[in-house]
Amino acid sequence: MSSSLVESPRTFGDMMRMPVRFYKTIGEDIYAHRSTNELTSLLLKIYLYAGFINFNLLVCGELVFFYKSIQDFETVRLAIAVAPCIGFSLVADFKQLTMVVYKKTLIQLLDELEEMHPKTLLAQKAYKMADFERTMKRVISIFTFLCLAYTTTFTLYPAVKATVKYNFLGYETFDRNFGFLIWFPYDATSRNWVYWITYWDIAHGAYLAGIAFLCADLLLVVVITQLCMHFSYISGRLEAHPCDPDQDEENLSFLCSMIKYHDKCLTLCEHVNKMYSFSLLLNFLMASMQICFIAFQVTESTIEVILIYCIFLMTSMVQVFLVCYYGDALIAASERVGDAAYNQNWFQCSKRYCIMLKLMIMRSQKPAMIRPPTFPPISLVTYMKVISMSFQFFALLKTTYYRD
Repeated sequence: MSSSLVESPRTFGDMMRMPVRFYKTIGEDIYAHRSTNELTSLLLKIYLYAGFINFNLLVCGELVFFYKSIQDFETVRLAIAVAPCIGFSLVADFKQLTMVVYKKTLIQLLDELEEMHPKTLLAQKAYKMADFERTMKRVISIFTFLCLAYTTTFTLYPAVKATVKYNFLGYETFDRNFGFLIWFPYDATSRNWVYWITYWDIAHGAYLAGIAFLCADLLLVVVITQLCMHFSYISGRLEAHPCDPDQDEENLSFLCSMIKYHDKCLTLCEHVNKMYSFSLLLNFLMASMQICFIAFQVTESTIEVILIYCIFLMTSMVQVFLVCYYGDALIAASERVGDAAYNQNWFQCSKRYCIMLKLMIMRSQKPAMIRPPTFPPISLVTYMKVISMSFQFFALLKTTYYRD
């Protein structure tokens, strides 16, 4: 058989490929500590910082535009239109800040997961890695498409529309509009070269925000997929263990190894919680308001604006669902460890073995989870809460707007 047809084991780097590659396009190198090319690392860092300085100047422009718009009832609709973009930008900013603040924790987490990753085909089959990876890839592909579709649509639509009208429909002037409502301290549409420089400056800022927003969640998906795989493996091993009463030493040795393995997984879950708890709190609060404002735009706008904002609405709802789904999966996978331990034939084993098993079951009753402050642990229940909050904001906004 040709060597090219022989199946090779999947590495941890294969699972990390998407977030690592996308992050590099904005200058963020997760594995910079392993790089041997100092010049490349320096240039990437300069590119990243310059990009975020530019992006935050654009966010300031959005905030000024929002402030000016709410001063007059006639322009309040414009404030409502820019509000979801401001929320998206602030969440992207905070996610990137989280990556910077917890960079050491992130490196340690990824290094330990890479060390624990099954290295051989036989081991990967035992871990059922192909099933976990297949689901993960589908989720990543859908969310990546939606997130990039949102930023691309908002960015390119005005230029494409103006080009079609000017070149193909016979309009005499080229409409110099932008996809985002931003205040500039200069006239950004006065001259052609000023307009296009500003336009592509906004386009880069939008792409950077989209990638920063996207990749933090892709990292979370990869990490939780790995942790669920390890919890599932522990559950399978515990349930399949024969518990032969005549082999007490082997039973104790096996259980000790599983307890250590379980404890390591729980420690890694605490790292994930430490990194993501505050950023996800902001994410959920902003998502509630984003979905509210986007829904208002969809109910009060023209067809073309509705189509653009529908993509934004889908992205926001899928992103919240994605995080909640994986938070729920993590809780379920860690709880199954206790069920698997109880399902053993433990009643045949020694008293010492039973005491150790009891402690493991008790520990698993406090499942691994991500716990944003003031919010319940992230699960599908959290998703229902976010959607409920969004509807309440939406009802309040509609009532206030039409009353005034």
